[in-house]
Amino acid sequence: MKIESICVKNWRSVKEEKLEAQDLMVIIGQNNHGKSNLLSSVLFFFGEIKQQELDFYHGSTELFVEIEFGDLDESDKTTFKKYLTSEEKIVVRKTAFLGGSFEYRGYIENPSDDWLQEANASVYTKRELASSLPFHPHIPDSGRITKQNIIDAQNEYIQNNREDIQFAFELESTNFLGLKSVAKGIFGEVYFIPAVKEASDDFSSKDSSVFGKMYADVVALMSEHNNDWKDTKEKLGKLFSTLNKKDQEGNDNNDRPQQLTDFEQELTDELVAWGAKVDIEVNAPDIENVFKANTQVWVDDGVRTDIKRKGHGLQRALTVALIQVVAKKALAEAESAEEQGNRKASNSRYFIFEEPELYLHPQAQRSLFDSFVALSESGSQVILCTHSSGLIDVERYKSIYIATKDDELNGTKVKQCTEDLFEGDSKKDFNLSYWINPDRGELFFASKVVLLEGATEKTVFPLLAKELGVFRYEYTLIDCGSKDNIPLYVKLMNKFSIPYVAVYDRDHQAHKGVDAIASADRSTQKIVDEIDDNIGSSVVLENDIEEELGLPNGGSSKPYVALSHVTAEGFSVTPQMAQKIREIYDAEA
Repeated sequence: MKIESICVKNWRSVKEEKLEAQDLMVIIGQNNHGKSNLLSSVLFFFGEIKQQELDFYHGSTELFVEIEFGDLDESDKTTFKKYLTSEEKIVVRKTAFLGGSFEYRGYIENPSDDWLQEANASVYTKRELASSLPFHPHIPDSGRITKQNIIDAQNEYIQNNREDIQFAFELESTNFLGLKSVAKGIFGEVYFIPAVKEASDDFSSKDSSVFGKMYADVVALMSEHNNDWKDTKEKLGKLFSTLNKKDQEGNDNNDRPQQLTDFEQELTDELVAWGAKVDIEVNAPDIENVFKANTQVWVDDGVRTDIKRKGHGLQRALTVALIQVVAKKALAEAESAEEQGNRKASNSRYFIFEEPELYLHPQAQRSLFDSFVALSESGSQVILCTHSSGLIDVERYKSIYIATKDDELNGTKVKQCTEDLFEGDSKKDFNLSYWINPDRGELFFASKVVLLEGATEKTVFPLLAKELGVFRYEYTLIDCGSKDNIPLYVKLMNKFSIPYVAVYDRDHQAHKGVDAIASADRSTQKIVDEIDDNIGSSVVLENDIEEELGLPNGGSSKPYVALSHVTAEGFSVTPQMAQKIREIYDAEA
């Protein structure tokens, strides 16, 4: 099963917000805008953290996180049969109340007709009444009719006549699955790695750690396939059975150590007045738990020590290595199942990371992101919050969630794009532009994006802006690769409501013919048509950057040439160009 949507209300800075989930979810945003709160709301739902008094939004007394699950396997459908919708999904809400209590409730499709509602089943246990209802063919022909008989008949009728029945989708009035507290892990396995944590915690052999969960799988495989391991378990069981009065078959054990028998008798003699006898039973230890409990991970990077004695960088690298092993293993399993023509049953694994880029250099961050992608493509879901553009892939724009908080009244809001923005050649052009500007993921962190035709503008504009005293570090300049690519980026900016300014050439140079000018005008019009005046604006160069800078005709347009020109002694920016630079960097524009 997989998360398909997340609804959060009154959790920390989130007043009320709904997210459409993806297999890979990258939550970004400025500091104190709520990205960590969105991440923690999922952890709260899965029982990884408990609510505190400060978790309730602005003095509210109740909060909830509601998750819709889809892609259920057959086991899931059996477990959650009561909550299965006609679309084979389930929706579950976890509610917390000020004071410490919480509850899980599921949504059910409740038939509108009273006689089909399970809550009314006991009303129809009289045979005369039950026989008059449409579900009567499904009740026993004789004997007393029980409430369960009616429930079974209702369910059978609903299953056979679903298309003709009206339902109300509503929250159940009793606890989810009838349980006071849902068992941890019932919705799947959660692997959580917070921003600040000792790597040794991840590599402990406890079942709650990432390493411990993986190591348990290894031990299970050893128990299943390794003959030496099986033999050792059998011998250990026999050894401990010799310590008890009865052997494994229940017969008297003549090989029992006399010391144990004598000790039992001494205790029994002291309890004569009580009429009690003492038996000492020795249970064989679970060798798998013993094996895991006595396992330690040491690292030799020239000096062999345990993980705690290594630097933060190596500690984080070890955690990343662990994630990569999980990713490769999960991907191999998924591919193997696909080759065999079997749909792999969902293990419902959720990997949740808080600022995973900490202590990692840029190259390691990019490698880590590839591991996240592999995990998400292997059947698991990955949710992370980050400050790093190295963990952003613009081609995967559906995976990006921008957390914003304009004011305390409305709380944290999320900007995401769930639709396909590009298709055909436009999709190819947009993806190819990655190789022109591989750092374009930075645009999602910018307070404003400047969309440029090429590398010359990207090189020169910041320099001129600094000389004019209008440069802003929070602005990101994107080399779109060509004038025709600018509308693609504009469309993306509009969907995420990211402020932008599109800077492009008019391209009416004197040496150009009528057809070339007409082509340039068509390219210009595509940009104009795409710009949303509520989000972005444009600045037009006359006729191109070379003319604006006063570069000699016929000269090279390479960035280095332009940079040499504007830094040469005696160069002064024209009033016209200065005005355009100011307009580009204007915070109010």
